[in-house]
Amino acid sequence: MRKFLFFGLMLSLFSSIVLAHGDGSHSEIKQDVQFKVTKVNGNVYLLQGRGGNIAALVGMDGILIVDDDYRDLSEKLRDALKELGSASPKFIFNTHWHGDHTEGNQFFGKDSIIMAHDNVRMRLSQENTIFGSKTKVYPNFALPMITYAQSISVHFNGEDVKAVHFPNGHTDGDSVIFFPKANVVHLGDDFFAGRFPFLDLENGGSVQGLIKNIGELIKQIPADAKIIPGHGGICTIDDLKNYHQTLIETSDIVQKAMKNKKTLDEIKKAGFPEKYKSWGEGFIKTDAWIETIYKSYSKK
Repeated sequence: MRKFLFFGLMLSLFSSIVLAHGDGSHSEIKQDVQFKVTKVNGNVYLLQGRGGNIAALVGMDGILIVDDDYRDLSEKLRDALKELGSASPKFIFNTHWHGDHTEGNQFFGKDSIIMAHDNVRMRLSQENTIFGSKTKVYPNFALPMITYAQSISVHFNGEDVKAVHFPNGHTDGDSVIFFPKANVVHLGDDFFAGRFPFLDLENGGSVQGLIKNIGELIKQIPADAKIIPGHGGICTIDDLKNYHQTLIETSDIVQKAMKNKKTLDEIKKAGFPEKYKSWGEGFIKTDAWIETIYKSYSKK
């Protein structure tokens, strides 16, 4: 099954996550990707390239960004940022350690201050295993310079940007970035818009943790906030609630089958009700999500 998942991921839009950490030399992402720039609210913009969604806070103080895509796209990201006011961001937040959100550190890291949860620096500074492949260690200048265990605030461009750690959801180092004055929140890969999420169970992720974290975030995020997912378009709190409910309901289906002594193959064969079909049309297919739930709830 591991081989099935691996090759399935290799064919998907975000397949290069398995190969991308620390290298950036693979040809899959050397294509003509142009960054799409969308104003979200206030002075916050969304930049979409090939990897994870990037948020940019712009103003007289310069630019702060959340995540920085793949290294091979860094020059194009630089050009897109230049159009917003500065080619070199003063601050970079990494929402977690995966290469489609952090490889740009290797381009911007000598001039920008990178910030992330403690576990992000730990994972980027060591070899990790993801889908059976070893990741490469980042150079020192590309590691987060400032780390935190719970939260940190940056007062920049008239905004009180706050990063808050939510443990053991997508990974063990996830942060959610709040722009309270602009009323914008970047959830990183805790949120895949309208699709089943990828959870890195090998590196601290869990279905239980993700469900808990999203439930807490729904209580904290203003009803009229603009929400940036790790992948997908700008969302609302209703979109996040729908995502949360889908996580709960699909997890319940798998847990009930497990209690009835069903095997993983039997659960996959039974699948989910028709209303969840579109959720399995993204990066993570329905069978892969069922296996993720099964493995997460099988851990002691």
